[in-house]
Order: sequence, then structure tokens, then C-alpha cells
Amino acid sequence: MRCERYRAEKADIWNAFVKDAKNPLFMHNRNYMDYHSDRFSDHSLMFYDEDKLEALLPANEKEGVLVSHGGLTYGGLILGLNAKQHTVMECFAALREYMKEQGLKKLVYKAIPHVYHLQPAEEDLFALKYYGGMLTEVSASTAIDLKAPIKMPKGRKAQISRAKREGVSIVCRDDKKAYEEFLELENEVLESRHNKHAVHTADELYMLHQRFPENIKLYAAMHEGKLIAGSVIFIYDSVVHTQYMAADEEARRIGALDLCIATVMDEYSEKLKWLDFGISTEDGGSYLNEGLIAQKEGFGGRTNIYTVWELEV
Repeated sequence: MRCERYRAEKADIWNAFVKDAKNPLFMHNRNYMDYHSDRFSDHSLMFYDEDKLEALLPANEKEGVLVSHGGLTYGGLILGLNAKQHTVMECFAALREYMKEQGLKKLVYKAIPHVYHLQPAEEDLFALKYYGGMLTEVSASTAIDLKAPIKMPKGRKAQISRAKREGVSIVCRDDKKAYEEFLELENEVLESRHNKHAVHTADELYMLHQRFPENIKLYAAMHEGKLIAGSVIFIYDSVVHTQYMAADEEARRIGALDLCIATVMDEYSEKLKWLDFGISTEDGGSYLNEGLIAQKEGFGGRTNIYTVWELEV
């Protein structure tokens, strides 16, 4: 097994492998990854057994550290359907040798959560531990089994019913103005509550939607002609992920976001297995936002963890 640094001329080979992997994520397509290439020094790797491509590692280099991947929610090894434990062990052995040759002292590894796997694909976690990797971050996300959801409490159902009575409509919008209005609302919420801004700008998010129209959608809660709440969702092979959610004061009062999420659940319950709300923790899992996770659990979700590992070489 050997690993080679990714080169732009291999984009089609990379993208074809991602599409047919057992843990495929469209955000690992180079047309997604490379939108912020000016912010990250790409150091992605391709693993070959002789001439056969066995795995990919989306990664960037920062100050002598290989990060998989600083600009993505998840990094992790992307594996072919036939990848077995010995294959991944060989990948990690080759990776360690490569890092030593390149003067890279540490790997920061953001594992792909199991709900995104089409087949079991946690060979990487065993290999990390085997080679001395340390689990450094555990963050609590919330996932709903769309095929067998836990029953919502009466209060949540009442808010959904209220939103309908108040005349809230949920519309899947694909116009640039909607993305601008939503990101403005999202940033108002983030700034007031967390003193933060969204990772994406409205222009970036709309551009990515245009590149991946079947994978990135905006569900807007409209009331009296105004967008008062909504969610930008990322759609994977088995998961719908609420990448962003936001609601103004009026929306919170009348349950507009509740209706929005319930609509997304109904829309994808027959097509996909999971709805993933994302994490309710900060600082690598050292702080739990109990109110936020309780809100997500109120839709019938329960904890699914995101992990980060570090491996010294």
C-alpha cells in the first residue's frame, strides 16, 4: 500500500470513488471541497494497492499538522465497498510512513459518524487506536431514526398545529434572495446568542446549492410574505442533515421552525434513514448546550456522537 498526494488532474477519479464508496458524502466531492481552497492548503491523499485505488483522505496541512479536514464537518477515510480491516490497517501504516517523510508530526482526524455509512465503515477507528491514536474530542449530535421515530411530546405537536393555524407555509426555495434572507436571519441569531457568524456566506451557500441542487436545499417558513424561520439541509445517501436552522421571535412564538422541521421529516421519511441535527456542544464537547439539545430531542432525536482523534507519528 502506498499513498500519493492528490493532484487536480485526478479530480474525476477522486469524485467517482467518493460516489461509489461505502461511506459517501457529497461534501467530499472536489466541486464542494475546493470552493474554499484559498483558505486551506490542501494535502489530500489517495491510497493505492499497486494500481488499485483503495481509499481517499480529504485533508489539509497546517503548521506541520495534517488535518482531515479543517474546512469540513467530517474528514475521515473514504473507503470502497470491499475495504476490509487489513486494507485500512495498511492504509494507516502507509500514512504514517508518508507523514514521516513529509515532516508532518501529527494527524488530526475527524471521523465520519456511523449514520452516514451505507455499510459498516469503522475500520479506521480500530486502526487509529491500534497505532496509538488518542480520542481528543467527543461532541453530542442528535439524530432521528426516520423509519422508527420516537414519539414527539404534546408540547411540540401543539406548536406544529399552532403554526398551521397561524397560516405559516413551508416552501422549498431555490432563489438567491431566499438564501440571502435566511443567512441574514441565521447570523442575527448566531451573533445574539453565541457572538458567531455562519461558516458560509450567502453567496457561497447559494453557489454550492447551484453546484449540488439535489443535495443542498432551503426550507423556508413563510408568514405574511416574510421568511421568519427555516433550515438549510444537506442531503446524503442515507441522511438529511440540518446544516443551519434559524427562527426569529415571531417564529419561535408561533412554532414556525417546529413546522419546518416536521415538514422535512415527513418529506424524507420514505427516502432516507436518518435526520441529523448536528452538534449541541462547544469547545470540542467540553460544554453542552442543554436547551439546544433538549429542543432537538423534542422532535424524537437521541444522541449520536462526532469524534476527533489525534495520532502522533
